[in-house]
Amino acid sequence: MNNILDKNADVKTVIVTSLVFLLPFLALISRIGVGLCSFGFLLAAIACGKEGLSLFRRHLSDIRGVLIACGLYFLFTAAVVALHDDVMLRNLEKPARMLISVTALICVLACRPRRKAFWLGLVAGVVAGACVAVYQRWFIGVDRPGGMMNAITFGDILLCMGLMSLAGVLDFRGRERLIPALGTVAGLVGTVATGTRGGWIAIVFSALLFLKYGHYLRGKFAKSAAGLVAVLMIGAYLLPQTGVQQRLEQGVDDVRTYFQGAGAYTNVGVRLELWKGALQLSARHPWTPVSQEQVRSELQQLVAAGQLQPFVLEAEHFHNDTLQVMVYGGIPGAVLWFGTLLLPFLFFLRVLNRHESAGAGLIAPALAGMLLVLSYFSFGLTEVIFWSVRSAMFYALMLFVLMGFCLNAKENDGR
Repeated sequence: MNNILDKNADVKTVIVTSLVFLLPFLALISRIGVGLCSFGFLLAAIACGKEGLSLFRRHLSDIRGVLIACGLYFLFTAAVVALHDDVMLRNLEKPARMLISVTALICVLACRPRRKAFWLGLVAGVVAGACVAVYQRWFIGVDRPGGMMNAITFGDILLCMGLMSLAGVLDFRGRERLIPALGTVAGLVGTVATGTRGGWIAIVFSALLFLKYGHYLRGKFAKSAAGLVAVLMIGAYLLPQTGVQQRLEQGVDDVRTYFQGAGAYTNVGVRLELWKGALQLSARHPWTPVSQEQVRSELQQLVAAGQLQPFVLEAEHFHNDTLQVMVYGGIPGAVLWFGTLLLPFLFFLRVLNRHESAGAGLIAPALAGMLLVLSYFSFGLTEVIFWSVRSAMFYALMLFVLMGFCLNAKENDGR
């Protein structure tokens, strides 16, 4: 295997290469890993100085849409905080830190770290996370293992990293392609161990993505790796010890029970009741943001009127990203939040559509970026994946790192 670092690489390149490795590696096995990497990228971007800003401005036309999306969502949140005295300043933390994550893009443009460091960190991180989930589930008997975070978030990010590893197959040669393939297998095994069901929606969307862009998976090995995903999922369903079949059947029963009126206090029933409540609240103030106290008061009114079950008052959030933002930010907030998913997806889509004959150095990170965005969108259908700061920062940092790799590869192809 080629060395990850060039012999004559300067200190800044070594640091940034280490950061692109550590970001995915530490995401699941450390509480502070993502935050430390974010701080590291900020310091490295400052150290890059004029060179980094010059390259950033050169590519501004390519990244303008993503920057505007993140910037507008931050400004909207800041306006809500300013207008409502009872809206806490900490609500600004996630959009602010997501916007600051653009420093990762500046670092990648200025220091041009090796992509292989990123892929190796991604695979090492997903394998380590899968080991944690498997150990907790089948060795010490934890029913819903989640390492150092919520089990659903842990399983979702684990699956996301595994799917992204599949794109990495394009960036390796020979037997080295077994490395990203291992990451894909580990991601699937790990998410099965966590018992997460909502994340499986991402597998369906990813399969549709590969049906559209599967021609990029040139070679028998890459296509075999994609087929392995389907085989593993079918095997996980058929093998009783995984609990997958039981969890899926339970979900169907929960839906049937809820709509028959026989009881709503089930895993799926709680979500359906929360979604019902979110739609009712959104209808009351579709265009204006509201505070947490107002949402709480209105929920209590709906419960008192018998329109919602009392258990909705115990939930931290509405288990759906779009509804969560719409309840608190109205339609304007939901549109601006959705832009932080749509505009990055369109960035990577344009890369694939405009550079079909490009090498793996451009196609692999673009595919991984689309899988990242698509996964987070899928997770947000049944969970508020952006609820935790760590999950939101992981999305933003990975997004800007992959955008940087795409822009660097685009420059190389141009020369």
